[in-house]
Amino acid sequence: MTFRTSRSLLLLTALTAVSAVVSAQQKDTVAAKAGPGLPDRIWQDPGAMASLDMFHGSDGKARAPDPTEAFTFVSEDPAGSNPKLEVVAEDGVVWKVKLGPESQSETAATRFLWAAGYFVETGHYIAALKVLGLPVLRRGQEFVSPGGIVRGARLERKTASGEKIGNWDWFDNPFLGRRELNGLRVMMALLNNWDLKQINNTIYLVDGGRYYTVSDLGATFGSTGNAMTRSKGMPVEYQDSKFIAKDTPDFVDFVLHSRPFFLGAVGVTHYRDRTRMEQITRHIPRADARWIGQRLSTLTDSQIRDVFRSAGYGSGDVEILTRTIRLRIAALEAL
Repeated sequence: MTFRTSRSLLLLTALTAVSAVVSAQQKDTVAAKAGPGLPDRIWQDPGAMASLDMFHGSDGKARAPDPTEAFTFVSEDPAGSNPKLEVVAEDGVVWKVKLGPESQSETAATRFLWAAGYFVETGHYIAALKVLGLPVLRRGQEFVSPGGIVRGARLERKTASGEKIGNWDWFDNPFLGRRELNGLRVMMALLNNWDLKQINNTIYLVDGGRYYTVSDLGATFGSTGNAMTRSKGMPVEYQDSKFIAKDTPDFVDFVLHSRPFFLGAVGVTHYRDRTRMEQITRHIPRADARWIGQRLSTLTDSQIRDVFRSAGYGSGDVEILTRTIRLRIAALEAL
């Protein structure tokens, strides 16, 4: 073993230990804020899935934004990797607006998670949003046309229904070994979500309970892979990607590529985290994968098309995505 390799391994071990300490501190913080004895929830029965409004999602038509009305600029949000701002509708409802390549993919992904029984914040895609009083944006100005027209906007209702109290770890949470968590792991593979960082998993305190969510689903419906090959919101690449890597009589491994090219001392933490992500969709009990597939199989083709229509995909892409989702659901049913 070379000196450089030994040094890298030592650094990786030290960073893993630090990560464990930080994770424990985060868990203590969550417990302190939420209080003892509160129920932890990650899934609920959505009822008859064939009757769900997949176009409008959990908000329903009555709570969806009206794309024909004008909104008024409130503020620009500098957080995160995508341009974001807040606007207020004519009825006084404040909406969080996300711009960029994740707007369509995240709109669609949240609807499938909601239909499967997982907790999400439903977003609504508007191809051209009129915003009054819009200044020159620090980020995302390339999505603005003259007259305050914002193109490709994903709107999410800003509510006070829940308090964010922390993040949760795929490998350390109250649901390990349970069918509901395993079903969520399958959903990440179904959607080709390659960005499974812990920071994208949020715990909300709602109605006296802790609700566990995947709160960022933009890196979906493309190809998984390293920084050079992965994509989001690319229907043909999603269609061409492999879904199941390996199945045995008891377990299934789903495809998720996330590891960078090589391990370097500068990027040890990034390499470790990306490598670990690939384990999230592996060694899933066959029965649990089949369970979520059987539930999804009750969605009609019309409902699946509605998901992608709601996200602003063109008719050709809607058919590609619908066919691919249907094939993946059938593969889960056949396990």
